[in-house]
Amino acid sequence: MEDLKTPSNFIKKIIVDDLESGKHKKIVTRFPPEPNGYIHIGHAKAIIINFDLADEFGGETNLRFDDTNPIKEDVEYVDSIMNDIKWLGYEWDHLYYASDYFDEMYERAVLLIKKGLAYVDDSSADEISEQRGTLTQAGVENKYRNRTVEENMDLFTRMKNGEFEDGVRVLRAKIDMSSPNMNMRDPVIYRITHKSHHQTGDKWCIYPMYDYAHPLEDAIEGITHSLCSLEFEDHRPLYDWVVDNCEMEAKPRQIEFARLEITNTVMSKRKLKLLVDEKVVDGWDDPRLPTISGLRRRGYTPDAIKVFARAVGVSKSNSLIDNAMLEHFIREDLKLKVMRTMAVINPLKVTITNYDENEIEWLEAENNQENEEMGTRLIPFSNEIYIEQDDFAEEPPKKWKRLFLGGEVRLKNAYFIKCNEIVKDESGEIVELKCTYDAETKSGSGFNERKPNGTIHWVEAKKAIPAEFRVYDSIINDQDAAEEDKDFLERINSNSLVVEHGFIEENMKDLKSGDAYQFFRHGYFAVDSKDTSDDNIVFNLIVSLKSSFKMK
Repeated sequence: MEDLKTPSNFIKKIIVDDLESGKHKKIVTRFPPEPNGYIHIGHAKAIIINFDLADEFGGETNLRFDDTNPIKEDVEYVDSIMNDIKWLGYEWDHLYYASDYFDEMYERAVLLIKKGLAYVDDSSADEISEQRGTLTQAGVENKYRNRTVEENMDLFTRMKNGEFEDGVRVLRAKIDMSSPNMNMRDPVIYRITHKSHHQTGDKWCIYPMYDYAHPLEDAIEGITHSLCSLEFEDHRPLYDWVVDNCEMEAKPRQIEFARLEITNTVMSKRKLKLLVDEKVVDGWDDPRLPTISGLRRRGYTPDAIKVFARAVGVSKSNSLIDNAMLEHFIREDLKLKVMRTMAVINPLKVTITNYDENEIEWLEAENNQENEEMGTRLIPFSNEIYIEQDDFAEEPPKKWKRLFLGGEVRLKNAYFIKCNEIVKDESGEIVELKCTYDAETKSGSGFNERKPNGTIHWVEAKKAIPAEFRVYDSIINDQDAAEEDKDFLERINSNSLVVEHGFIEENMKDLKSGDAYQFFRHGYFAVDSKDTSDDNIVFNLIVSLKSSFKMK
């Protein structure tokens, strides 16, 4: 599969200019997830951009957990994020936590207070929101804004010492309540939260806000290019204000790029958590979710995800990417790598009446018709086989190219068979076909005296291995519902998971968790890593065989 690593983009040009001008001697980037959920393919794009750019220019990439909100964060999410990054094939140069810098962040806040650039506000959250005004109306200064440095220092120290309840007071930066940029209207930079932290325990009961903490983290680590999504573009003046007024030595540059949005895909971590919490899905690793762990469980590969993200590219304008593009790259990645074998879903038994019931014949079949290096395998054939129910029609429509009463088809890699009798149960359901085979028509024999009514796949019944097949569709089929809050849970696709049962070839008896196969006419499937056991083999549909997507 073609590798589109680090194609030209505007961020790359900035880095080249900075290196050539001598502004930076070494590039340092970072991936800074908040550990409040599992990361998804949108985060994968950010990971790939940061690591690829640093790798290309001989720089470094830090993994930093933005753990400034202990109410929503958990060690489970920390562990999952690290595992997902490693699975994608990346190794960070340094591992940090925002909480590593809580002492310094506090001291920088004290510096702002002493410079008259921060104050303690007793207003409620609703009052602060109202005081900030609107996009067309300036904000209003309140009486707490003019507190003395001494009073602010006393109150902030007492906040730190735990003397006040949650929400009673906050620390705000003192910037400009009339600024046209709402983010500059005295943003809150510290709040009181009496909650134990997964890294610092009960040491702190005040925690920095993201817009204050993030630029300090970047500056402390010497990040040269702080890459983030476009929604933070309006936050850049505040980012620079914090770095400058906290008198940080390093001056990182924030650069924004378009986030990844994919059709019919829920990309909001909050909504994904809602799906998990409400048990709409089977955890964060449900194969219907775009989480990295969900994609991995479904059967996606790191290479496919990376080439997809690189092909999407880096731009300054938001766009909606067709999910068919992602599916295209997993097909391209798997088509020459995996065995092409036969599986029968919703089976119909066929008894071949003129074949010795005590004989089992072994037939040779190619493992991948497009990759000869994958060799061949032997598949059993006997007087009992399974075919797909959909491959037989009691009353065939026009141009029917499969089996029917009196009709003849070729069994892939085997013989011609002809249906002579239909067996039904008491309810009238077809439960068995009685057929005969023509020994002269063995695959590879060169027999061409007559043309069968198509070719169908099958599985020998006596040695067949039962299996469960999970067929997935979009968790939500309405893109608006994926992006909007209104009636979100009421608009879930009830057919996003369909469970079928059938059989696989005998040669797959030694399969392992995560193994991928192409099943003829069905698509690419992977062995489920969570629910598969010795007694129950479960396959997840990775992607169907057909695609209408064309690379430009």
